[in-house]
Amino acid sequence: MASPTFFPVPEAPMAGFTEYDAHDGLGLAELVRRKEVTPADLLDAAVSRIEAGNATVNAVVHRMYDQARAALAAGLPEGPFRGVPFLLKDLGSKYAGVPTGSGNRLLRDIPAPRDSEIVRRYKASGVLILGKTNTPEFGLVPFTEPEVAGPTRNPWDLGRTPGGSSGGSAAAVAARMVPLAGGGDGGGSIRIPASCCGVFGLKPTRGRTPTGPDMGEVWRGFAQEHVLTRSVRDSAAMLDAIAGADVGAPYAAPPQARPFLAETRTEPGRLRVAFTAEPFLGHAVHADCVQGLRDTVRLLGELGHEVVEAAPRIEREPFAVAFLTIVVAEARAEIEWAAGQARRRPAAGDFEPATWGLGLLGRALAASDYANASRVLQLAAREIGGFFERHDVLLTPTLAEPPVPIGSLQPSRGERALLRVIGRLHAGWALRAMGMIRQLAAEVFDFIPYTPVFNVTGQPAMSVPLCWNAAGLPIGMHLVGRFGDEATLFRLAGQLERARPWSARAPALPPA
Repeated sequence: MASPTFFPVPEAPMAGFTEYDAHDGLGLAELVRRKEVTPADLLDAAVSRIEAGNATVNAVVHRMYDQARAALAAGLPEGPFRGVPFLLKDLGSKYAGVPTGSGNRLLRDIPAPRDSEIVRRYKASGVLILGKTNTPEFGLVPFTEPEVAGPTRNPWDLGRTPGGSSGGSAAAVAARMVPLAGGGDGGGSIRIPASCCGVFGLKPTRGRTPTGPDMGEVWRGFAQEHVLTRSVRDSAAMLDAIAGADVGAPYAAPPQARPFLAETRTEPGRLRVAFTAEPFLGHAVHADCVQGLRDTVRLLGELGHEVVEAAPRIEREPFAVAFLTIVVAEARAEIEWAAGQARRRPAAGDFEPATWGLGLLGRALAASDYANASRVLQLAAREIGGFFERHDVLLTPTLAEPPVPIGSLQPSRGERALLRVIGRLHAGWALRAMGMIRQLAAEVFDFIPYTPVFNVTGQPAMSVPLCWNAAGLPIGMHLVGRFGDEATLFRLAGQLERARPWSARAPALPPA
């Protein structure tokens, strides 16, 4: 393995603290507790990195330095991350008085009236919230290239995607702007960018983290919020801080037996781990991802686990069509909600063509289409749940490819022209008549053939940065646990981190 290279450290703004990169979030908080560094020092260090690197990476789309300094002056809570710099994803996480832009031009200037519950809990953990990170419009795609803010670039290769929809957060963590940042995952949107950017990302069990007070369930329960981190223990400690149902929650995850942070220090014992390289929803998997899977299978065997080749049975086309039926219906709801926030009627010019096209398709669906799609997915989840009665963990690559070039997942020029014409005609019926959902289902999952399955089942799943290819690009490994069993995943992730440490690896970014 080549020696790791590090993001250049600007000297002047550092206020004498030059070890920011050497610590994860809990490590920085420990320095604060020991009075070896102050929260103000950490704030200055993070601001210097954002200002030095953001012009290159475009991870942060809304700076909140004044709010961070005001929080510092008011006194920070004595939480596990007291004084640690943090960024919110600019989707879902509402901060009172600050817009939640969601990658959309209508929403970027409308301030939130109150904090969402998860932001209240982030604050109670002691973090200093410095800004909000880039996301595709409404988080609908697995890359981060919104028209309103421009593309976020992968710190490992500036010509490639950081993934999405939490691409800005993953890029900021990989670039050492902050040690951890918020994310949400409705089809892989924590795990996809974690894989692309070489960081750790866990999607919690459905109902583990709060969605209120302004949402009940998100995307029919597919989406959960958490964080992207450099270390396993930061993810566990933050989940300890934010977990638990909030007032009026439609459901709650099974209670944890003990703190997740303690699980990261506990050996997992001998686990029965199933693995497969066969894509559940797409069509092919890149050789680099297959090689990463083989390396991980070998590592798990060396660690004493029973590793067997097996996979749950998933009917590809019905599952993919049903999933997209839910997504396009939710896309339409997002369009109507955003227009309502702006106090205007929905109009094509206020949304990206692909978003508007999905929304038209969603409007063309019958209510029974949505209900039937939900039934298909719930029955599939029952089948998959049975597989986990026989296996503790499932291993796959996180993605079917290494990070792809920016722009390569966008609609083609011809597809964009067609979407604009249909948008002007408000012809959702035409999209439906063309069988667009089935066409999309045949193509849209080629990059992400694994992750959406476990948004449907609600199981905890994580992308672990265990592998890099010959080009120096990260290749995440995807590990899925039983419903409600983040504990086993954290034990296994802690063991893998000790066996094959990754935190010292960092991308070399040019000076801004």
